[in-house]
Amino acid sequence: MILITGGAGFIGGNFVHHWFERRAKLGLPAEPVVVFDKLTYAGNPATIQSHIDSGQATLVHADITDRDAVRQALQQYRPRAVLHFAAESHVDRSIHGPGEFIHTNMVGTFTLLEEVRAYWAGAESPLDAAAKAAFRFLHVSTDEVYGSLGDDDAAFSETTAYAPNSPYSASKAGSDHLVRAYHHTYGLPTLTTNCSNNYGPYHFPEKLIPLMILNALDGKPLPVYGDGLNIRDWLFVRDHCEAICQVLEKGTLGEVYNVGGINEIKNIDVVTTICRKLDALRPRADGQPYESQITYVTDRPGHDRRYAIDPTKIQRDIGWSPAETFESGIDKTVRWYLENTAWIDTVRSGAYRDWINTNYAGRAA
Repeated sequence: MILITGGAGFIGGNFVHHWFERRAKLGLPAEPVVVFDKLTYAGNPATIQSHIDSGQATLVHADITDRDAVRQALQQYRPRAVLHFAAESHVDRSIHGPGEFIHTNMVGTFTLLEEVRAYWAGAESPLDAAAKAAFRFLHVSTDEVYGSLGDDDAAFSETTAYAPNSPYSASKAGSDHLVRAYHHTYGLPTLTTNCSNNYGPYHFPEKLIPLMILNALDGKPLPVYGDGLNIRDWLFVRDHCEAICQVLEKGTLGEVYNVGGINEIKNIDVVTTICRKLDALRPRADGQPYESQITYVTDRPGHDRRYAIDPTKIQRDIGWSPAETFESGIDKTVRWYLENTAWIDTVRSGAYRDWINTNYAGRAA
């Protein structure tokens, strides 16, 4: 049994699917998972409903800042590993309301670490010596903790100094430091991964790629911040999930592994690629290209210019490399959104629409 915080969210939900598919492919038993999720606007049980229905996954609806709930889940299910995906993760939301990010990402991670430490090595720990030795706490983080790169700067490595530039990235940096401290101070068997921008199925439609796909199909403007030349390293979410599986199995305790897609692409090129895919797969009724919907809007404050991950360490020490190129991954992603309108309808709630209005209102073309 493993416990996954945030397992009904984008990356966590994809991980649940990947976990069972991978084990079946390798001929391994379908080791069950407990999904511990607050089910905020971006946490959707429909993402993992098939595994809940089959009994492979158990959903615990609770907040990682609720110490009693965390303690009860650990004692009841006795996981051999805790994978910590749960986080507030959208930069723009953190600019409009940073408090929730500090509370979830830092206080929540602290609460989780405290309860996991007691479960792993406390006086009332249910684990025997062998289980304690095998136990792992894997913390999933972001490349945004490293700040911004210039066009000619070397990509982020595990030794790059932290320089977060948004409330979101600062809160994730704080959680990273807590995990490091609990390993070095208490010996907690931790692993940390810092990933580049993920994309793929089940992505909440506030983020760039799903927002562009759905706005295009709805005939709405495709809002591109600033000059559109900000660069991100794009990582297909299932490649990320495989990296996490391999780090869990083979990672050295206390170490950090950067997970990148080796796909540095300008934001505007991401948008035009999506437009071309849609032109081919779902042409507009009027015959016009989707690129005609692109609208440049006021940039967000403190917008980092470039992110890029150097994955040398995880390739060398773990043996992981991304399987998808951006071209293959974006094709799978666009097709998934075209084919899964029922899931999309479940997440396009009033809260989502209110957020879109809050973020884009006043950003004149």
